[in-house]
Amino acid sequence: MSPPPPVACTVAGSDPSAGAGIQADLKAFAACGVYGATVVTAVTVQSTLGVGAVHPVPAAIVAEQIDAVAGDLAPAAWKTGMLGGAELVATVAARLRHHGALNIVVDPVMRSTSGRPLLSAGGVAALRSTLLPLATVLTPNLEEAAALLRRPVADLAGAREAARALCALGPRVVVVTGGHLPGDRVVDAVFDVEAGITLELDHPRVPGPGTHGTGCTLSAAIAAFLARGTSPLDAVTSARAYLQVALLRAPGLGAGSGPLGHLAVEPAAVVRAPLGAR
Repeated sequence: MSPPPPVACTVAGSDPSAGAGIQADLKAFAACGVYGATVVTAVTVQSTLGVGAVHPVPAAIVAEQIDAVAGDLAPAAWKTGMLGGAELVATVAARLRHHGALNIVVDPVMRSTSGRPLLSAGGVAALRSTLLPLATVLTPNLEEAAALLRRPVADLAGAREAARALCALGPRVVVVTGGHLPGDRVVDAVFDVEAGITLELDHPRVPGPGTHGTGCTLSAAIAAFLARGTSPLDAVTSARAYLQVALLRAPGLGAGSGPLGHLAVEPAAVVRAPLGAR
């Protein structure tokens, strides 16, 4: 009998179009070789054209979901996505701390791809004070990094500085994603505070509308590789390589910002590697 697979759990919102949120996370988990569990924080009404409504799940029910998953499946890694407000951020942080959760990836979702706000100002403050100190990896875009640091982050040099500054709030590794910067290449700024290493992950920009859920997918893939025993920095680089292929193989669905090709990715050598081999 084969040993059971490692488990990763996503704590995030539900997207009925399955391009982002827990649906995208589950596909990324499967593609990267782990069993995925979910904790639903909100039910959204959305399509590739945008978010129409957000219906938050009460914090007490989110806490019960975390307790159920942690008490039975004991995930080797967790990721957080859309949390909505201060109460839910604090609740999630408290339950993860209670269970001694390890390998926590925080995707500080603040706005949808279509521009709808998804996190209150109080939620941003709660992220800084309660969840970032627990994070192994933090994956903000430029706007999110600026909100967390309370100062502008406008270019690649600023992203490099922001990655270092955000590590001071608790995460071991920070990835400031560069997809919102102009140009035909996307450069992500990475800083690993324990190793003292700064990296720039440089990839060609993939043209086309298939960009819905890129942040969700990246953070989920990082969590998957962490669950497999990969070091945080290697988890980031492996996840970014996976994301690039998923972007290239977007299926072209929907009339707006379409989903990625999460499962159209042949297992790369890193995904096939034995657990903990990297």
